[in-house]
Amino acid sequence: MLQIWALDGIPEITPGDDLVGVILDAVSEPLQDGDIVVVTSKIVSKAEGRIIHASDREDAITRETVRLVASRTSPSGHVTRIVENPLGIVSAAAGVDASNTPEGTVLLLPVDPDASARRIAEGLRTVARVGVIITDTLGRAWREGQTDHAIGAGGIHVFEDLRGTTDAEGRPLVVTLPCVADELAAATDLVKGKASRRPVAVVRGRADLVGDLDLPGARSIVRDPARDMFRQGADEAYAEGFAAGRVARG
Repeated sequence: MLQIWALDGIPEITPGDDLVGVILDAVSEPLQDGDIVVVTSKIVSKAEGRIIHASDREDAITRETVRLVASRTSPSGHVTRIVENPLGIVSAAAGVDASNTPEGTVLLLPVDPDASARRIAEGLRTVARVGVIITDTLGRAWREGQTDHAIGAGGIHVFEDLRGTTDAEGRPLVVTLPCVADELAAATDLVKGKASRRPVAVVRGRADLVGDLDLPGARSIVRDPARDMFRQGADEAYAEGFAAGRVARG
């Protein structure tokens, strides 16, 4: 049986705070071997001092942008940019967050969320052999709304590889590779919530996913550019193709 609950009593996190100690202080039911602790990236960023002074959020987004995927301007003049950030994640605004931060500051994502997850997992393993997932909220290319995704993972299998097994009818599964880290990230957001100040949740019932600390992290979820069929927005791809055609015609 899968159980998921959020931890109450997590205080406001400031740079330098020990997240392992904070989490253990908030645990009301002792962690068990095989538990998975899911942590919102916002508190990891705060603890790691990823708060910067930025009067213009757009400037911060530009600095965190590795590649522009698409840009659209609304009738009101607001510009939305879908970009790739230094972690290889494609998202709106490069993960730059201006919510729940002091006036005049923005919050950047952790420099290396996988390393952060492993450090937290290593600290928590003084109590129990747990895995850790760090999450952030992302949109989906073909669907409205947002869900939480795994951007960091330590001591947990991020995929459940079903290739080579068979379905209920005995047919072989060829490409079935559920991203269980993303599934757990989304599930825990149902109990953490966006405005309830409950940034940490525990998942119990999937001990089979917990493993060594050196397992591939969430960076392995990012699709290789060579296999990315949607590296540009439709308008951007059209404009590039049109420009290339003009050059070819000389």
